[in-house]
Amino acid sequence: MWRELLPIGRHPDSHGYRRFAWTGADVECRTWFKEQAEARGMSYELDRNGNQWAWLGDPTAGDAVVTGSHLDSVPDGGAFDGPLGVVSSFAALDELRARQVEFTKPLAIVNFGDEEGARFGLACVGSRLASGQLTVEQAHRLTDGDGISLPRAMEAAGYDPDAIGADHERLGRIGAFVELHVEQGRALDLSGDRVGIASAIWPHGRWRFDFRGEANHAGTTRLVDRHDPMLSYAETVLAARREAELAGAVATFGKISVEPNGVNAIPSLVRGWLDSRAADQASLDQVVGGIEKAAREYADAHGIALDIVRESFTPVVEFDHALRDELARILGKEAADTDFAVPVLGTGAGHDAGILSGTIPTAMLFVRNPTGVSHSPAEFAAEDDCVAGVLALADVLEGLAAS
Repeated sequence: MWRELLPIGRHPDSHGYRRFAWTGADVECRTWFKEQAEARGMSYELDRNGNQWAWLGDPTAGDAVVTGSHLDSVPDGGAFDGPLGVVSSFAALDELRARQVEFTKPLAIVNFGDEEGARFGLACVGSRLASGQLTVEQAHRLTDGDGISLPRAMEAAGYDPDAIGADHERLGRIGAFVELHVEQGRALDLSGDRVGIASAIWPHGRWRFDFRGEANHAGTTRLVDRHDPMLSYAETVLAARREAELAGAVATFGKISVEPNGVNAIPSLVRGWLDSRAADQASLDQVVGGIEKAAREYADAHGIALDIVRESFTPVVEFDHALRDELARILGKEAADTDFAVPVLGTGAGHDAGILSGTIPTAMLFVRNPTGVSHSPAEFAAEDDCVAGVLALADVLEGLAAS
């Protein structure tokens, strides 16, 4: 399975993945998912929001146990973020069948669409739509960098954009969702553990900073006569680093758009996107508030107009305590006679499991990442750690769906 997925959407120069929602690479990944489901005799469904489901048992019976993740990527992303969870889900099912486990509850594997938000700027679109956290009207207003709307992109890929919307009936039939994911950080590597259980997802959001100045000639305009928005933007980037360090949080300006974007032209507009995350809401408010204050001061000093728009926000997510404790019990029992430890750790990365946590009981398993690198072609997890993740997921699914 891993070898089949590896070439899909991989850029020949960067060696990173460009599996953006509703593009050719995304459609190839979706075809692969359907083939994996059918090869295992699972019933395949495509829901109204383009999320893919593979079922064992009656999908309408209720109290289903669901696992899975996503197959799309960030620009030039790594091979593990998302796909490891989907591949491990199918592999865990294969392991359970080899054990001749008989399920007492319906079991499903899901591939949520557009988790990364790389194309339309909003993460977890598929799960947000399903849970009702993203309205149809909001979804229809989403556009990519080329001005193509989400409905047009879905239609071009062969899907029905008029069907999208909240799917409470489907989610109401799920008793538990467990997502396996490569760790995006080094906590497990530093502790020496292969697999961990998630405790919570830090509150996080995305803010757009629009610095509007005055375009002019780079060679003939005196420095004192300039209203250069790039200066205010650059100073704000440095302020973000300072504020994050003070609060023990993270803040990143990772995307920028410049107009008119000429080497010999002073910009008229510099648009930068801030991603900030912290362990608690108060710390996040402190960081973002400090960055906004600094940005306005810098803009005023350079005669620049500044607009700040919060494009998305996710509050702190505490995973279902009862389900989290059950995972710890199941894996702790397996660890009793081995050296397998089950640490519980938080994360600053968002996931579909976090979006769904307000609707259904959710939990997450993390697989060790030896470098901590993610959202990069250098993202990596060792094969024996991946196998440990599959076995842990299999134990969890057996404990939840065969009891």
